[in-house]
Amino acid sequence: MSLTFIDHLALESSDINRSVRWYKKQFNCEIKYQDSSWALIRFDNISLALVTPGEHPPHFAIVDENVRRLRGHKVHRDGIAYKYEPDPDLNVIEKIDRRSS
Repeated sequence: MSLTFIDHLALESSDINRSVRWYKKQFNCEIKYQDSSWALIRFDNISLALVTPGEHPPHFAIVDENVRRLRGHKVHRDGIAYKYEPDPDLNVIEKIDRRSS
């Protein structure tokens, strides 16, 4: 049985363009996606999502192929199913199914 896979961490950014430039300058990473409200930056072992405040909560995302079976799941604009759930300390965990619909 393989270990659970952490897909990405999500941090809030008040200026997506500025943050993307900073991460590109500081680290060897690549931009998988970017628009004015969010960006996804790929590192060798994990991705970093930058989101505008209020768009999504700061969180980390774990791949769970059963998300579509969970009551209350939603679908991102790219077709990926997800559901936010708190851990016992109220940190937000996003369960995602990387397979788009």
